[in-house]
Amino acid sequence: MIDESKPPVIGFWRSLFEPEAGVPPVKEPIHCDAPALRGAEVAAVYCGQRVGGDFYEFLRVGPSRMLFVLLDAAGLRADTREILVSAQRTFRMCAQEFFSAQDLNETTAMIRLCEGMNHTILRGGLRSCPGFIGCYNEDLGTVCYANAGHTPGLLRDKTGITLLEATGLPLGLFSHTTQSASTCHLVPGAALIAVSRGIVEAGFEGEEFGLDRVQESFQKVPALRAREVCVGLLEAAQEFSMKPLTHNDATAVALVRMEG
Repeated sequence: MIDESKPPVIGFWRSLFEPEAGVPPVKEPIHCDAPALRGAEVAAVYCGQRVGGDFYEFLRVGPSRMLFVLLDAAGLRADTREILVSAQRTFRMCAQEFFSAQDLNETTAMIRLCEGMNHTILRGGLRSCPGFIGCYNEDLGTVCYANAGHTPGLLRDKTGITLLEATGLPLGLFSHTTQSASTCHLVPGAALIAVSRGIVEAGFEGEEFGLDRVQESFQKVPALRAREVCVGLLEAAQEFSMKPLTHNDATAVALVRMEG
């Protein structure tokens, strides 16, 4: 269990996430494959030339929990690469530390995870790094999430689309910022998607694709497979812009709960 009586200490994060002595530095975030889930699918699709600060990750943290994250660090890839490598290391270590217990409080664990990633990103200097972080509980079909100043996540079910708005400020700006977390339920047949700014800002003749078109496209895409949902949104943005999405990174992460 997490000891909620003890506030996070910056020195703790600093010592925990230093690379081990003698280990060669990692030049790029390590690629991860989407894990198999019970009664659900998760996928991420990236489009672009790796010019910006998009980063996604999946991580199973127990028999019934899977974490996913989408970061959208401001700046060019050359400036954000080391920050993303450190953020991935922090995400992996904090996730295993905070989400491994069966009887944990997911909201508290999510807030602690955000705090750890925020301190790590700040070590690279002030840099806005919006992020959408979720913990999918296979037993309950729920997602505990933190939206740190990110484009709203979208949850689609038979009732329509619900926006998963920001629960806090972007990471990487303030050392003592307050984050919170919320929980949503994915009924069978529901789908959740998070997209980076590169999709929302895809433009044609001065007009952006925009969040409204993201919602419209999401509503039209059959939520049969998680990868199909991601590809459908990327194709819609590219069709709107009438050109390849090379102006910025464009990433979609989708979670689909199967019917039956």
